[in-house]
Amino acid sequence: MTPEKQNRLDGKFALVTGASKGIGRAAALELARMGASVAVNYNSSHDAAIETEKAIKDCGVDGFTVRADVGKLDAVNSMIDIVNDRFGQIDILVNNAGIIDDGLLLRMTDEAWEKVIATNLNGTFYCTRAVIRSMVKARWGRVINIGSVVGLRGNVGQTNYTASKAGIIGFTYALAKEVATRNITVNTVTPGYVNTETVEGLTEKQKDMIMAWIPMQRFGETDDIAGMVGYLASPRASYVTGQIISVDGGMAI
Repeated sequence: MTPEKQNRLDGKFALVTGASKGIGRAAALELARMGASVAVNYNSSHDAAIETEKAIKDCGVDGFTVRADVGKLDAVNSMIDIVNDRFGQIDILVNNAGIIDDGLLLRMTDEAWEKVIATNLNGTFYCTRAVIRSMVKARWGRVINIGSVVGLRGNVGQTNYTASKAGIIGFTYALAKEVATRNITVNTVTPGYVNTETVEGLTEKQKDMIMAWIPMQRFGETDDIAGMVGYLASPRASYVTGQIISVDGGMAI
């Protein structure tokens, strides 16, 4: 295989959850630039999802939006049916959709715990289970989960979010072993603090405190994460599976 083809995903079909903006949007566009057609999942940000769809089509590949709350099983199953009807198959799944609802455990409500676990962890399970059978049949697939550095090191006020992201790490290890002989790779990318709406909403004091934890002394960009997603989806990463790859400026060291 030529070096150019090792970076290409022509003829492949991808589903990226939570792809209307932020890391999900960047990942969807990276896959589109590599030649994959991409389904853009969103839950509430319809206009942003349409903008992502247009940007994907500008790359010369097919793209469309599909709304679903990944924390709800029926919604996920309907979404997968819609994507399969359009594309015929799903070769690459990027489990990116995630939410936060921060608070100290002493004051955390059942609702705050359950909705974060439902979207972040259950959503990863529902989406992956829905596509893995067809990947096994095709004997090719890429499952790329978006975790978080807090799933490795924890964070005050985020027991629910940390638990959900740590759960994804264990999920990755187990599933990678289950499907390795079927030419399916399963990996997790753990971003640090990235310049998205979440970071933009922090106070300067909070940003300064976080910066002290980052050896590179800067926040990441969405393209930093998308580049790793593109690599893991590409033929170059065919022997990489069951890995938790930190893209965090050294924060997890």
